[in-house]
Amino acid sequence: MDATDALIARLPEHAADLGYDLTKVLGETRLTVAQRWGCALASAVALRDRALAEAFGADARAARVLEATVEDARAAAALMGMNNVYYRFVEALGGDYATLPAALRMKRVARPASSKADFELFALAVSALNGCDACMRHHEQKGRAAGLEPLLLRDGVRVAAAVRGTSVALWDSTLGASV
Repeated sequence: MDATDALIARLPEHAADLGYDLTKVLGETRLTVAQRWGCALASAVALRDRALAEAFGADARAARVLEATVEDARAAAALMGMNNVYYRFVEALGGDYATLPAALRMKRVARPASSKADFELFALAVSALNGCDACMRHHEQKGRAAGLEPLLLRDGVRVAAAVRGTSVALWDSTLGASV
């Protein structure tokens, strides 16, 4: 976790809890190593946080996470970037829109490069970040069907939450005394 620890060291004092939380969710969890780093990387990519994405990618590779898992995390972030917008629209307006096909290509969701369960976990984490209720319900159900227990699904979202908070705190630290 060397690259991640270097970023945690940059957190301002008022955000010290986030360093603790990020370390905890990436270390002491029921998630596998691949699931931890996949959720973290998918979250960082979804947040467009280059520093965190690079750190998580480096630490995932150092932890010997398979490249297929890294690519699935990136794919989950990208596809949820599209799907979360579309399905929030459908859920908000309903009616005729709920009966129309999405007509958006998303083959990777059906055939991930790593495991279906892990991809659903990454998609759930990103959907939670993006606030898409429909996608959260869908990926939670698919994750359960793939064998993930509620505590594992919750832990994936905890990783996303800690990544989001860390991203905000690191951005805030660049403002200095100007705020």
